[in-house]
Amino acid sequence: MKTRNRYQRVKGYGLVLIAASLWGISGAVAQDLFESARVSPEWLVVIRLLISGVLLLSLLAINKPEVRIWSIWKQRHDRLRLLLFGLAGLLGVQYTYFAAIHASNAATATVLQYLAPTLVVLFLAVRSKKRPGFAEFIAVILSFTGTLLLITGGDLGQLSISQAALFWGVGSAIALAFYTIQPASLLAQWGTPLIIGWGMVIGGVGFSFVHAPWDIEGQITVPALLSIAFIIIFGTLIAFTCYLESLKYIRPAETSILASAEPLTAVVLAVIWLHVPFGWVEWLGTCCIVATVFILSFEKRNIGEHP
Repeated sequence: MKTRNRYQRVKGYGLVLIAASLWGISGAVAQDLFESARVSPEWLVVIRLLISGVLLLSLLAINKPEVRIWSIWKQRHDRLRLLLFGLAGLLGVQYTYFAAIHASNAATATVLQYLAPTLVVLFLAVRSKKRPGFAEFIAVILSFTGTLLLITGGDLGQLSISQAALFWGVGSAIALAFYTIQPASLLAQWGTPLIIGWGMVIGGVGFSFVHAPWDIEGQITVPALLSIAFIIIFGTLIAFTCYLESLKYIRPAETSILASAEPLTAVVLAVIWLHVPFGWVEWLGTCCIVATVFILSFEKRNIGEHP
């Protein structure tokens, strides 16, 4: 039994590390697309969600015919929760993140998104009507300090990033916090692939009314197509599934710690590959924000824990 539990935990660790690394890489790939191919974040998001969702549901229907992919639509309560997850959760995370990258860079956008664990803990504290503990208070201070350093570059008199980048970056953190908390019961009842697949399709269809998938923007060359394929298959389909699947084997707190590999991967790639200027102040801000994940994970009220 101990060997089995150890194997499951190792599997969970591996899944979340794969997801985090793929997200970090896909963020850098997206930045390169925006800069070199002039692809718009709106078109990339709608294409990413629609293709990934259809592929995932198709694979599920073929490989596991016992999972009736349309069954979830029979119950009104499940329909509403699924629609909310697809539009506010998956679509929210996808668009705000890419919009933040487009307005700044992959490094800044990804680090700002990782304010989400602090937001989750604050939300749970308010919902449970309990004051944040000492460690939680320190985490909030670190998050605020890290964000301040990141967006000002150490000069508190002005922003080193645009207001749009700050808006979308914080919006991405809020969306990720919602994405972490909201689908817990759906995942437990219906399984990860089904919920993620439908969530992507719903988000893609919903966003099609904002930007039609056939309204192609940018220079779609062979390298651009390869980058888009990477983002769709690895950065979306595989990464999102691995992340939520990991919750079956390890605690949400542990998942949050290991997912910290994402901002670090994005920063390193952005600096080395895309030559994004990232000084010691920005690195210090990044470390402050990532440190909050570790601090919060050791609290009784763990990150993303669903009472």
